[in-house]
Amino acid sequence: MAHLITDNCVACGACVDECPLEAIKEGEDIYIIDTELCSDCGTCADSCPADAIVATE
Repeated sequence: MAHLITDNCVACGACVDECPLEAIKEGEDIYIIDTELCSDCGTCADSCPADAIVATE
């Protein structure tokens, strides 16, 4: 399982610095999570001020 950044992302970058695996990169409009690198630790979701990061099933 990995996390997903939704359209609620305000592109603040708070999640980027928190990801221990550097799985989050800047996308065209919002940040994106590389699902191959994501370990599902949830650190990014905890740091997101817009609650834009959710766990996938």
